[in-house]
Amino acid sequence: MAVDTEELEAKVQQMYREVALHPDAGFHFELGRGLAESVGYDPARLDLVPADAVASFAGVGHFFDFADPRPGETLLDLGSGSGMDVFYAATLVGATGHVIGVDFTREQLAKARRLAAGDADDAATVEFREGRLNDLPVDDASVDCVISNGVINLCPDKAVVFAEAARVLRPGGRLALADIVTDLPLADGIVCNADLWAACIGGAAQVDDYVAAIEKAGLAVEVMRRNRYGFLSAGARGATKTYGVKSISLLARKPVEP
Repeated sequence: MAVDTEELEAKVQQMYREVALHPDAGFHFELGRGLAESVGYDPARLDLVPADAVASFAGVGHFFDFADPRPGETLLDLGSGSGMDVFYAATLVGATGHVIGVDFTREQLAKARRLAAGDADDAATVEFREGRLNDLPVDDASVDCVISNGVINLCPDKAVVFAEAARVLRPGGRLALADIVTDLPLADGIVCNADLWAACIGGAAQVDDYVAAIEKAGLAVEVMRRNRYGFLSAGARGATKTYGVKSISLLARKPVEP
């Protein structure tokens, strides 16, 4: 059994449209600066990020210690939303680097582009492209590091997403992400519920399957950790207890060709 992908896409866009436009509204997950600091983001570096981007941050963990962005590198954020991780990464790659965000929710893209245009440094370093994660608008072997935060669980075909990440990475490039996974496979009633997918529950893969999909794409997982992250709603907390729904961060690498 599978979720209706058209219904899922509509639900995801509806939810994250609200995250962009009304971050103060109630959601089943936390948003904003308090969340970012609680999962490990550097407060001093957050001060360098547009406040409106931070306000719409809906990530599930921290991975920049794994990503280790370096001056001059090119980074790609899968599901960049209002741009917080893109702007954060831009402070690490510097004026000679480049950070690309890809998202399919137009309100998120519009907000991120508006914030980038308001700062001359960001306008030169960051770029936001409309697209889907299963068909990235990015050239082969053009990226040093792919990042993503709490988004791949929303994708019905994670294997294709990881294959796309591998395609755009240069040999030796890194995949660093935070996402929602489970200890136990979810019941069909949850997997087929588009509302629960959009809530970052229904699409969560069992952790061993998630890692296997990364490795099938040709990437080698090097390290993984569990994050301190919790949902707010009773339903999401119930799923956490029943199925071991949790947030992880991990680092994988594309092998260097001989």
